[in-house]
Amino acid sequence: MQIDHVGMYVADLEKAKTFFIKYFDVTVNEKYNNLNTHLETYFLSFEDGARLEIMTKPDVINKDSIGLEFGYHHLAIGMKTKKDVDRLTNKLRADGYQIISGPRTTGDGYYETLFKYEQHLIELIAVKS
Repeated sequence: MQIDHVGMYVADLEKAKTFFIKYFDVTVNEKYNNLNTHLETYFLSFEDGARLEIMTKPDVINKDSIGLEFGYHHLAIGMKTKKDVDRLTNKLRADGYQIISGPRTTGDGYYETLFKYEQHLIELIAVKS
């Protein structure tokens, strides 16, 4: 078995699609639009086959917090090297995204950066030295 995809609600679907294309070079399917529920989604495919479903719906509440709570905490995206993490961290910082921590080596040996996109935490992790 494997996880097929992760889904996350976003405030602005088109802006989120552009963000993931710009920073993570994803490919995108055609937009799905459910006329009954007003749900709109895109599936974003990463180079290695992992998929992320970004979704929006008018009645989703925008919760702007990075506090600890049960449930989804962050999305981790593997980068090839530490230099890739550094490069993307610098680009995100220059473009005004909030860097929560990093780049740094964690106590369990990961080289990572944690940043905020909308109300979501996204982690960049080097999978090689």
